Amino acid sequence: MKKHFPELEIDIEAMELPNHRPLANAVPSGAELQERVNILIVDDEEKNLTVLETVLDDPGYRLVRAGTADQALLALVQEEFALIVLYIHLPGMTGFELAHMIKQRKKTAGIPIIFLTAYYSENQHVLEGYETGAVDYLHKPVNATVLRSKVAVFVELHRKTRETALANQALFDEVLERRRVQDELIELNLDLERRVQERTSELLQANEALRESDRRKDEFLAMLGHELRNPLAPILNSIHILKLPAIKPELLQRTQEIIERQVRQMVRLVDDLLDVSRVMRGKVELRRELVEVAAVIARAVETVQPLIDAQGHRLEVSLPASSMILNADPLRLAQVVGNLLTNAAKYTEAKGTIKLNVYGEEDRCLIEVIDNGIGIRPEMLHSVFELFVQVDHSTTRSQGGLGIGLTLVKSLVEMHGGCVAAESDGLGKGSRFVVRLPREVDHSADDMYGGSEDDVSLSASSAFQVLVVDDNIDAATSLAALLQLHGHCVRVAHDGWSALELFDSLQPDVVFLDLGMPGIDGCEVANRMRQKSETSDVVLVALTGWGQEEDRRRTATAGFNLHLVKPPELQAVSRIFTTLADRRGSQ
Repeated sequence: MKKHFPELEIDIEAMELPNHRPLANAVPSGAELQERVNILIVDDEEKNLTVLETVLDDPGYRLVRAGTADQALLALVQEEFALIVLYIHLPGMTGFELAHMIKQRKKTAGIPIIFLTAYYSENQHVLEGYETGAVDYLHKPVNATVLRSKVAVFVELHRKTRETALANQALFDEVLERRRVQDELIELNLDLERRVQERTSELLQANEALRESDRRKDEFLAMLGHELRNPLAPILNSIHILKLPAIKPELLQRTQEIIERQVRQMVRLVDDLLDVSRVMRGKVELRRELVEVAAVIARAVETVQPLIDAQGHRLEVSLPASSMILNADPLRLAQVVGNLLTNAAKYTEAKGTIKLNVYGEEDRCLIEVIDNGIGIRPEMLHSVFELFVQVDHSTTRSQGGLGIGLTLVKSLVEMHGGCVAAESDGLGKGSRFVVRLPREVDHSADDMYGGSEDDVSLSASSAFQVLVVDDNIDAATSLAALLQLHGHCVRVAHDGWSALELFDSLQPDVVFLDLGMPGIDGCEVANRMRQKSETSDVVLVALTGWGQEEDRRRTATAGFNLHLVKPPELQAVSRIFTTLADRRGSQ
């Protein structure tokens, strides 16, 4: 049976249709869906659209219908198409007009258009169709095979174009990525070069610093040998003199004074070395108390006065009219002032002038040492406080010194919460050192075991029972002997277990307890003593070489009342018995 569509003039039974599934079952696979391309078929007759769908049925095609020009334009806005099969004779707008509009839009201008017509067969119509942008112009009756072939060509062209575009985009993306990677490599290379230069500069500086440090170390060792040999010579000579028979009393006394003076010099050198070592390792513990600045100054001047007199210097001291109190370690603060005065005396030509001024400035105490000595080069002002730094000047070599005095000054001042600075207008123009210390008063030092600085007597109105515990036999015996000489009843133990036994029988008023003992340490012994109900009034005193804040917290937790760093100062021990005597007197 023949079915004839006069508009298209296509004989369905005569068509050479490709092998394909019935339309109802023509469901492409997922892979085919990804490969399908859109084809827009435009015709105002529903039956013609159906015929076109039948002719162009292919798993690789997705056919989109449009019955009017408006529907066609809407579809072109919403989707992308590989080809348009357009019937010319449309109501309201001809296919030529629609094609013209399609070609005017940038997005759709490149879509190929195949015109179908049964009426516009004259040459002028064909030319008009091509002028509007058509790629083909088919007259009816249309051969289905020809139509499929032409559509297949444009679809394949579309696919190739799309593949090429995708390949170009991938290539473009790859080029961009390579440029990005190249830029990153360039940036990384530049950064690496910069870091290498910085590191090289740092290493060069560090190497230079090491060389400078090594040079200072060599100078220090040479100076140390010189300083230690200097007193050894008179000491050795004095020993030879003492071996002589029938020495006159005057010579004997003078020889003894030489030995004592030179030994004190060696002790001072060793003390300085130990001090700077402890300071650099953070092992120095300040023993703060309320001190009068004038008393500290007097102690420092008394220490340095022999050196000042020997050089023929004139020392001018200016103190504030009113009392100035600091919360400081009096011995360490006197050491600071003494080192500054010693430095001024050494670096000032004979018969020079040294000024020591003390005055207040807002909440600070200023201690100023000024001399008219050799001065300091500008480039040395920031390094004079560094370890082993000395001014290389012939007039100072004979005065000795290890180049650590100002290092100690800076470290001790900073430990007190202050600062120190050096000033000089240059060589030959003298120098000025200024120490600034906070004047805030810390009343926490004035606790139940406080006392005046001069209260150093161990005697009390009545004797106390004392237990001394230390595995160091000499330390325990010497402290016990000192306490016994002042009238106290003292028992000694050299380990924790013996201490606990004596504690029960003696029931002491005060226990001096070493922390580092074999078997059971001092903290455990103190803890066990505190567990006894009758020990609430016993004063437990920790004796240890460790004096950091963490050590004090540990002994307080163990039950100690006081924490004394070895060797304990006589003044601190005295305050314990003074407080106990006052308690006993008030009961």
